Amino acid sequence: MSIRFLFDISLVVFGAAVATGANAQSAIPTSIPGATSATIPAIPEPMIFDMVRPLGARRGELEVNALAQVNLSGPGRHVEWAPEVEYAVADGFAVEIELPFTNGRLTDYKIGLQGTFGTFRGGRSIHGVQYLGLHNRRDGGWSSSLLYLLGNRFGERLSTMTMIGAGDVTLKSTKGTGLIVNHTTFWDVDPETVLGFEVNRQTGASQYWLLMPQLHRAIGQKVSAQIGAGAERGHVGPFRPRVGLRIIREF
Repeated sequence: MSIRFLFDISLVVFGAAVATGANAQSAIPTSIPGATSATIPAIPEPMIFDMVRPLGARRGELEVNALAQVNLSGPGRHVEWAPEVEYAVADGFAVEIELPFTNGRLTDYKIGLQGTFGTFRGGRSIHGVQYLGLHNRRDGGWSSSLLYLLGNRFGERLSTMTMIGAGDVTLKSTKGTGLIVNHTTFWDVDPETVLGFEVNRQTGASQYWLLMPQLHRAIGQKVSAQIGAGAERGHVGPFRPRVGLRIIREF
């Protein structure tokens, strides 16, 4: 795996793109308890801090995707990538299994649970909760994150997704527990193209900053791609350029 790997995939994906995807601005019918509208707002998912299907997912929705990221400078220029499967087991409740890799080495086992509380503002806002559990294969440790999710649509083109909660909560100690804030602003260019700007801030043991402008593009009705180029900074050192690519297949 290398930097060239990311760009080779992106060239193939976007070179073959034929924009025939579904209208991303259309409202989606819902029967989720707590909804104040018969529909839920159509809000994109952040590229880096991925959700477990969109809030308001319907029972039976299935998705597989993979995200790859790499820094373009500094000592840690290894490829971080992770395939995952997401499935909505009930209306408004979805589960995820993810396998994070560093280059060719499987580093963790990850699970995700996500529930939708309902909608408000006449169906223009939606909120829910997400739990993420991570088992590290090297030290055998288990850490957890719990986040509140809030999505807002402000018109045909502008929407946001905000995620805020606590991370690095372990079964042994909460000494390293920190705050997680991930906010993404989206602009629907057309029914098949979305521009986004994602900001991620984490405190505690895993202090971290990420700034990631991104492009989402539908490729047919069930396949889409997300590509981004931005910068990240760990608990020490300067901001370093970082690129990422996510390929998504829905069923």
